[in-house]
Amino acid sequence: MRNIRVLVGFLIRAVVLGLAVAFLVVWWNPTLLGAHTASAPPLGGTVPLARDPAAIPPVVVASFADSVARAAPAVVNIYTARVVRERSQLAPLNQLFGDYWPSYRQRVERSLGSGVIVDAMGTIITNQHVIAGADSIRVVLADGRNADATIVGQDPDTDIAILDLEIGDLPIMPMGRSDTLRVGDIVLAIGNPYGLSQTVTQGIVSATGRGQLGLATFENFIQTDAAINLGNSGGALIDAHGDLVGINTAVLNRTYGGPEGIGFAIPVNLVRGVMEQILKNGHVVRGWLGFVPQDLTDEQSAQIGTAGGGVTVVNIMVKSPAYEAGVRPGDLITGLAGDPVHNAQDLVARVSALKPGDSVELAGRHAQQPYKIKLTVLERPTRPVQQR
Repeated sequence: MRNIRVLVGFLIRAVVLGLAVAFLVVWWNPTLLGAHTASAPPLGGTVPLARDPAAIPPVVVASFADSVARAAPAVVNIYTARVVRERSQLAPLNQLFGDYWPSYRQRVERSLGSGVIVDAMGTIITNQHVIAGADSIRVVLADGRNADATIVGQDPDTDIAILDLEIGDLPIMPMGRSDTLRVGDIVLAIGNPYGLSQTVTQGIVSATGRGQLGLATFENFIQTDAAINLGNSGGALIDAHGDLVGINTAVLNRTYGGPEGIGFAIPVNLVRGVMEQILKNGHVVRGWLGFVPQDLTDEQSAQIGTAGGGVTVVNIMVKSPAYEAGVRPGDLITGLAGDPVHNAQDLVARVSALKPGDSVELAGRHAQQPYKIKLTVLERPTRPVQQR
């Protein structure tokens, strides 16, 4: 019996010692227990489900640095100057002694803007209002090089001007497409706001096809909330890949309490067509019929009996194709080339797209009498370049 008690005591001491050693080992390295067990849920709660790390989407830090690096070197700063001659006012005392030969003084008016280099030959796209009336145009590249530029051509109807820069080894802006832009697409504006040199702002496409703003004859603007300020005019609007999609041109007046984040850019598809014609012809060739259309008011539509379609003729050029064919002020124009006319902007754009020499059918109404007449399209007269 004594031997049995000794054996039992030994076994008990061995078990206690083993448990103590195991406790110390586990306390020192808990991973020896294998997979962790879920902790008990709070009272009234549920057991949280284990999440699969592969099912958690990775965190993506968005950056457009590569896109900017691709496009920004081709955006230039434009500084213009012109000499303004104005009449000096006579002092009140001098006016008492009769008429004097008028005296004049000259001052230099300076302005700033932006532009985009689009080929290795030094072709720069900018806004026409940036260089209007300029006696000198200085272009400064992003790398610090600078030189005078010359005007190749101007198109006030779209507010586009083409310059030529004689510098070698130029960066080139990759040109994209504006007809594939969708509302909500990310865009970046690059320009020279307030003379602060190159600056980049970000926004989205707020709308496309904006018109009737009174900024140009042919309007089909991209609206964006990317910040566009004084000096950004003529700069680049690029997409997230760094391709040119528009030329920044205007922003609504920001008076106290006025609108913010409403800027406009000329679509690159329109810019490309204007540039090609200026480089080929020195100006843009457009169709012309010789009358000025205007949208109908709701009251006029009700009186005439139209359902919102058609435009009225408010002015007409003597000896123009329309005048020679019998169109007169007050006529209602309802169709062109067999298609209905929706508004004045639509009609002007469609007529301008015709080629000089083409024959086109114009549908309308004169003194409540409908007519369809054939007109021969002429070239639209070049609009005088307005001085700033």
